[in-house]
Amino acid sequence: MRILSVLAVALVLAGCGSTDNTMPDTSGATSISAANGARTLGVNSYLWHATLDTLSFIPLASADPFGGVVITEWYTAPQAPNERMKVTVYILDRKLRADGLKVAVFRQTKAADGWADAAVSGDTATKLEDAILTRARELRLASEGN
Repeated sequence: MRILSVLAVALVLAGCGSTDNTMPDTSGATSISAANGARTLGVNSYLWHATLDTLSFIPLASADPFGGVVITEWYTAPQAPNERMKVTVYILDRKLRADGLKVAVFRQTKAADGWADAAVSGDTATKLEDAILTRARELRLASEGN
């Protein structure tokens, strides 16, 4: 019985450690090293990391590096407690291109009976896309310098 307990604890602890096997290649595609060889994902690593960096102030609800989708939780800015937003980013290409990224922004305002959907400023998604693309270019330039 004690051997089974020790074995169970060892298996749990073995699962706690991790190694980061992701690395960008020169194209920006993300490779994951697997037992059967490297596998390239359909996501540009610069866009992926830039998205996570740009949205780092909002808790994430979901982040799928295989499908290239990042979904945030609802975020309420301290200076606007009666308003909240949620962001979904789709990375659509393996290349670092402006049309390889789509951002959707959702906004709600507090009403008497709870939260109600509200209009989003037309340039909000565009500004977020621009911020992500700028950060992705910075990441690419930094990796080329190494």
